[in-house]
Amino acid sequence: MKKSNAKMGQIDFVLFAIIMLLVVIGVVMVYSASSYAAAFKVNDPEFYLKKQALWACVGTVFMFAAIKIDYHIIKKYTGIIMVVTVILLVAVFGFSGINGAKRWIPLGFSSIQPSEIAKYAIVLYMAKSLDRKGEKVKEFFNGVLPYLLVSGFFAGLILLEPNLSIATVIMIVTVIILFAVGAKFLHLFAIGATLVAAVGVLTITASYRMARLLNFMNPFEHSQDEGYQLVQSLLALGSGGVTGSGIGQSRQKCLYIPEPHTDFIFAIIGEELGLIGGAFIILLFVIFVWRGIKTAVTAKDMYGTILAIGITSVIAVQAIINIAVVTGSMPVTGVPLPFISYGGSALVFNMFAMGIILNVSRQTVNKNSN
Repeated sequence: MKKSNAKMGQIDFVLFAIIMLLVVIGVVMVYSASSYAAAFKVNDPEFYLKKQALWACVGTVFMFAAIKIDYHIIKKYTGIIMVVTVILLVAVFGFSGINGAKRWIPLGFSSIQPSEIAKYAIVLYMAKSLDRKGEKVKEFFNGVLPYLLVSGFFAGLILLEPNLSIATVIMIVTVIILFAVGAKFLHLFAIGATLVAAVGVLTITASYRMARLLNFMNPFEHSQDEGYQLVQSLLALGSGGVTGSGIGQSRQKCLYIPEPHTDFIFAIIGEELGLIGGAFIILLFVIFVWRGIKTAVTAKDMYGTILAIGITSVIAVQAIINIAVVTGSMPVTGVPLPFISYGGSALVFNMFAMGIILNVSRQTVNKNSN
């Protein structure tokens, strides 16, 4: 039975505060990281600040709309969302790419990245389907395989762009959801091993991915070419020390790190805010995951539980990969830091998803607990 808005409880304020704090930090750090490059390239230091602030406002509106609308309503639109997402993922190939990748659909005033929608479309699909599946999820052919095929289809389209990183995120989130709802460990272990092998093959067969892997192992050996970006990131983190150089005082953002306001913004955070600032950002994501799990555990139905698990996983997996890349803990790959990296469509879709999970937190079986 669905509850009306009047019968809903309060949202998880801690989760809400963490989300908004990350967004605000993101807007500030996008300005700090991009001001020099923007002044040099477009003669406007506030160019990226104004765009990110605008999208943050749009995203906030979408988030509050999702908070107000019962999350069960979205269930009946899941099929439409899936079809539209596939159409958009195919449509990207009709437009000119950037640096050899076709991931965006230009809208004139901005652009949209369909892969950002695909991550959440998979979560919506799995939540709706698994809500009906029940104990059948313990079976491989009837319970696990269908989700791997659907997620694999979406990941395959994204891989053609090419975008191995987001395709990998989708498959990891799929496995996390299946694990959370009770799929057998043996099945998931086999899936995980297969995914690792697939990523290995895709890396070996693509020269630029193989170069990234080799550069990751010893970036300073190719510090002026393939390993340049990672080396500059490590220099930024190292020069920040414990307390950082101060907001706006980064040197590596001065055309050393390419596009410092996007995937490598955490390096600028480390340089300007130091170890303390970087640790604080990580702590915020840890608290986000904690509150997301709490929302999933206390959700009033399985559908809400799976939504909360999936949405939390999308953010957590991306944050882990991004920070691991920037700190040299894994090969360089293009995964933005959620809420903080520059990007309009990513921010709006992330915040809409946050509205859904906050709506789930309004309808829990344990509203009075912290």
